[in-house]
Amino acid sequence: MSDTKFSKEHEWITLDGEVGTIGITKHATEMLGDIVFAELPEKGSNVEKDGTAGVVESTKAASDVYTPVSGEVVEINQSIVDDPSKINADPEGGAWFFKLKLKDKSELDTLMNKEEYDKFAKETSA
Repeated sequence: MSDTKFSKEHEWITLDGEVGTIGITKHATEMLGDIVFAELPEKGSNVEKDGTAGVVESTKAASDVYTPVSGEVVEINQSIVDDPSKINADPEGGAWFFKLKLKDKSELDTLMNKEEYDKFAKETSA
C-alpha cells in the first residue's frame, strides 16, 4: 500500500486516476473493536475534505468517518453495510467504504504516507 495516504482521523485513500478509494485503517478497527453497523454517504453526494462522510458503530463506540479529500461520491461498498464485520476482517482492502472523484488532487499532499501514519498511530495510542 505504498501509494496509499492516511489521515489523522485514521482513514486511508488510494488513487486510481481521478478516483480515490477510501476506508478506515486497521488501527481504527483495533481501537473500535467489533464493528456492528456502517453508514455510508449517498452516491452522487459531494463531500468536503475533513467532513463527515459516514458512521461506524462498534460494540464499544460510534465513530464518524471523515473524508480525507473533497469530491463526488461515485460508488459505495454496499457489502460492508450488509455485513459490517467485513470491516474488521479486511479494513485496508476489500472493506473499503466509498470511492470519490477528487475535486483537488493537491489535497493529497496534506496526508501521511504509511511510515508517517504508523508512527502517528503508535504515538497516539501510547
